[in-house]
Amino acid sequence: MPADLLVLGAVALVAFLLGAVNPATIVAGTLGRDLRSSGSGNPGAANAGRVLGRKWGVLVLVLDVAKAFAPTLLASTWFGQTAGLVAGLAVVLGHVYSPFLRGRGGKGVACAVGAVLAVEPVVAVAALVTFALAFAVVRVIGEASVLGTLAIAAVGVTGAMGLVPGVGRWTGAWLAAVAGVVVSRHRRNVRAWWSRVRG
Repeated sequence: MPADLLVLGAVALVAFLLGAVNPATIVAGTLGRDLRSSGSGNPGAANAGRVLGRKWGVLVLVLDVAKAFAPTLLASTWFGQTAGLVAGLAVVLGHVYSPFLRGRGGKGVACAVGAVLAVEPVVAVAALVTFALAFAVVRVIGEASVLGTLAIAAVGVTGAMGLVPGVGRWTGAWLAAVAGVVVSRHRRNVRAWWSRVRG
């Protein structure tokens, strides 16, 4: 196997395992709580804030963003852009399908933002602005998260088609893939939102 493929494989494995480490579960455990049986049951920042308190939710949010941002940026710096894209997608997959949580990890929003922030900061900021505006209207974190993620997907799809200046085709495809993973974990929010839209 070529050395570059070995590097990419190692990057993917390390990033996946880093993503699988769930800060929300760890923080909750130190406080004697189990997020999987509290609130929404999701081991993520939003549920941590709901069950443990706002400051703990913010801490989990920062840790989730950082655990995706750092390996994505480091892989890109050390081994090139392709390695960075591999690391970013792998860390999000690790978070969502954590083997340490029997495949039932978080929904991946904060991790996706961290990974995108390392690769395309402007897109990450646009997604956050979309989230903020959506939340001001719908007042539901899950649905606002979906709309923010769809902003990433829109840039990704158009970028993959070569229609976004400064966003390469591979990067666009990567953005779409990352967004797709997150949206797939928000199926219930999508159905609820669509039901309300249809009236």
